[in-house]
Amino acid sequence: MHNLKSYLSGSWHSGTDSTLVNPMNGEAVAQCGSSGLDLGAAVTYGQDVGGPALRAMSFTERAAMLKGLAAAVHEIRDELLDLARINGGNTRGDGKFDVDGGTGTLAAYASFGKRLGDRAYLSDGDTVQLGRTARFSGRHVRVPRPGVAVHINAFNFPAWGMLEKAACAWLAGVPVISKPGTSTALVAWRVAEQIVASGLVPEGAFQFLCGSAGDLLDHLGPMDGVAFTGSAQTGLKIKSHPNVQAQNVRVNIEADSLNGAVLDGDLEPGEETWNLALLNIATDMTQKAGQKCTAVRRIVIPENLVDQFAEDLVAELKRFPVGDPADRVNRVAPVAHPGQFDDVKSGMAKLLEVSDVICGGLPEKEGEALLVQPTLLKATDSEASVLHELEVFGPVATLIPYDGTRSEAIRLCNRGGGGLVCSLYSDDAKWAEEVVLGVAPWHGRVWIGSKRMAEQALAPGMVLPAMVHGGPGRAGGGEELGGLRGLDFYTQRVALEGFSGLLDQRFGPAEQD
Repeated sequence: MHNLKSYLSGSWHSGTDSTLVNPMNGEAVAQCGSSGLDLGAAVTYGQDVGGPALRAMSFTERAAMLKGLAAAVHEIRDELLDLARINGGNTRGDGKFDVDGGTGTLAAYASFGKRLGDRAYLSDGDTVQLGRTARFSGRHVRVPRPGVAVHINAFNFPAWGMLEKAACAWLAGVPVISKPGTSTALVAWRVAEQIVASGLVPEGAFQFLCGSAGDLLDHLGPMDGVAFTGSAQTGLKIKSHPNVQAQNVRVNIEADSLNGAVLDGDLEPGEETWNLALLNIATDMTQKAGQKCTAVRRIVIPENLVDQFAEDLVAELKRFPVGDPADRVNRVAPVAHPGQFDDVKSGMAKLLEVSDVICGGLPEKEGEALLVQPTLLKATDSEASVLHELEVFGPVATLIPYDGTRSEAIRLCNRGGGGLVCSLYSDDAKWAEEVVLGVAPWHGRVWIGSKRMAEQALAPGMVLPAMVHGGPGRAGGGEELGGLRGLDFYTQRVALEGFSGLLDQRFGPAEQD
C-alpha cells in the first residue's frame, strides 16, 4: 500500500489520517494525512522563497519550465494510468483523458508564454491620451501578485485539475500550494513526486498538501488567492471563511452545474447533426462514469423528437460496456469512491420522483464494485425544480421535453442557475443565434453543433486551454484558462500615467503580441 506524502517547506511529510480504496474491489491502496503539519509555515515559504524565485524568471523561462514539466510527467504516463485504475476506477481511456489533458495544458501554456518575452509584466490594452497632447498618456499593465496560489482540486481529474491550475499560476509568476481531492490523491501524489524530482520548478514554487486542508486558509493574506473546483456547498464555505473575508483573499470557484444540451425541433433523425448529438451525449454520460463537471445532465428536446431520440440514444449507450476497468473491453468503470456511489444513488432516487427510467436505473452494489449503469431518464414534469437544481454526478442524464419554441428552450436551459457549458444542435443559423444570445449570460461556454463542423469538432465536454472554462451563477462564477486570460486571477491590473514615450518604450506590448 502506498503512503502518500505532502511536500511542504522543502521536505516530504507522511500522514495516515485517510485510507484510499480501489472502487472495483474495496481494497485499500494508499494512506495519506495532514495532521500536525505547519501550514502557516508553508504559506510563508511559498511567499518568501517560491515567489521571488519565480518572479526572477522571465516569461520565456517560465514557458520553458512548463514545456519541460509536460515532458517529465509524460515520462511516467503508463504508471499514472495504472494508478488511476486502482484508485480512481478509471478505464485506460479515462485515465488518458486526465493525464494527457494535464500534460497537454502544460504544453499549451508553454506555447502561450513564448510570445510574452523577457519581461515581468503583461501589457493590457493600448496607450490612451490623457492630456491636451499625447505627451501625457496612460496605459494598463498586469503584474504578478506577491502571494501564493492555493489550489483545492476535485477528485475526478487528479492530474489535469492540478496541472491546469498550476500552469496558469506558474506562468504568471505565482507559487502554488496544491491540494488534491483526498479520495483519488494517488495519481496527484505521483505527479507531485515527478515535479519535485525534475528540479524544473524553483524551490518553494510548488508545494503539495495531501489530506485535509486543515487551517490553511487561516494563514492567507490579501495578495494570496484560492482556486477551488468542487461542490457549490464547499465553495460557499471557502468564500465565507472568516480570514478569507477579512483579508480580501481572491477566490475563484468552479462548482457543480447542470449543463444542458438543447436540440432544435427541425433536426431530422439519422442526419449528421442528430448523430453528432447522440455521440456527444452518450460520451458525456459514460466518460469518467459521468463524473465530469462539463457532462450533460439535462437534454432539452422538442416533444415531437423525444421518443425517437431516446430510442437512438439507448442504442448508442449499449456500445459502452460497464465493468472492471482492468478489462479493456469495458468503457464505463465504477464511480470513484463509496461516498460518491451513495450520492449518485440517493440523487437518482430524487430524480425518479419526477421522471421515468428509459434505461439503467437505481444502482445496486455488485460485491464491492461501485458500478452504475448509464441511466437515461425522461421527465414527467419539465418544470420540476429537482431537475434543474440537483446534479447527480454520475452516468445519468434526463430528457426534458419542451414545446419546440426557442424561448422555451432558452428558459428551461437557464433554469439551472448558471452552467459551465451549454451545447446546442441545429443547422439553422437564425435558431442558433437566438438561442446562443439567450443562454450566454448564464453559461461560461456555448458549444454550437451543426453538420458544417461535425467531422472536425471536439466534444463539448472537452475543456480546451485556449478557451475559457468556468461559468456564472451556480457554476461558481469563476473563470479559468482561456489562453492568457487564465493569468488574470494571479496578476494585478495597474493603471500607469505619465510620459507616453516612457510608457510605450518600457511598458508597451512585446513584439510578438
